[in-house]
Amino acid sequence: MDNFKAVYKILSQLEKDMDKQKPDIDKIDHEALCVSEIRWMRYIEMMADVGYIKGARIVRDVTGEMNCDCSEMKITLKGLEYLQENTIMRRIYNAAKGIKEITPGL
Repeated sequence: MDNFKAVYKILSQLEKDMDKQKPDIDKIDHEALCVSEIRWMRYIEMMADVGYIKGARIVRDVTGEMNCDCSEMKITLKGLEYLQENTIMRRIYNAAKGIKEITPGL
């Protein structure tokens, strides 16, 4: 799966889970996204670093292995802004693509 699609899916699910006490991690874990567990944890780490999510705890043990507790993970206002901007850009892209398909010579 494309990295940005995976990030978008994670953030989208967290937005849907805003009315719930805890996020539904099974819908966005590494198995659901068909990526390795390490890659998934790196997505979570990067999103936390840029402020798209909060409440995820990623720790490295003495051997360097990563572990993630995402039971309290939530989307932030910055994460909601990312979703909004990317939804608008996707609509513009799809509209432009549709125009190109029906307009000869473009």
